[in-house]
Amino acid sequence: MGSRIIIKNRKKSHLMSGFFTRRIITAAIAASLVLAAGAIGTKEFLLHDAKTTRIGFEDIGELSTQAACCTEVNVTEARQELFGLTIPFTQSKYVYSYDVEIKAGIDFGEIEWSVHNAVIEVKLPEVEIFSREIRADSFKVYHEKESIFKHITLAENNEAMNRLKQTAEENAIANGLLENARKNAEAILTGFFGSEYDLGKYKIEFIKK
Repeated sequence: MGSRIIIKNRKKSHLMSGFFTRRIITAAIAASLVLAAGAIGTKEFLLHDAKTTRIGFEDIGELSTQAACCTEVNVTEARQELFGLTIPFTQSKYVYSYDVEIKAGIDFGEIEWSVHNAVIEVKLPEVEIFSREIRADSFKVYHEKESIFKHITLAENNEAMNRLKQTAEENAIANGLLENARKNAEAILTGFFGSEYDLGKYKIEFIKK
């Protein structure tokens, strides 16, 4: 009986040893695969990161490159008329001013560029107006008269605000807002390309799309 028990225990020990050997080999192979996958993944991430750094301006999106602040005087009035004539004591009139900030720039995501024979050709989209904002704290009143017979409605006041912003935008454009926005965009892009290319050897040409 004792001899049989010893033989059985030896067989069991041999089987267990083979089982653990296979498990160790399997674990080693799995670890190798994980390490290989990790190495490949790290390489792809670094390549992507390098690409983003090189053309990082494409991730900026819409960027305001110039702002103009215009002080606009506006007249809002309302009156009642009869046969084309103003009825006395029915005229309401406000004369006031606001500062309006107009921002312009370009969508950096729409920029196209290429390099040929030491020339960096950059195609820029049109400059756009991004915002027209009234500075509430700049409000000044020059004349205020309101008739009890004719009030200026909220709709009329809102229309007057829209006209004021539109006038401010037109004045800003007339005074070179879009041109200055484009020049500043070119200066920003020159800085981007200068971080990657020796501008002593490369020339940048900006072209309208």
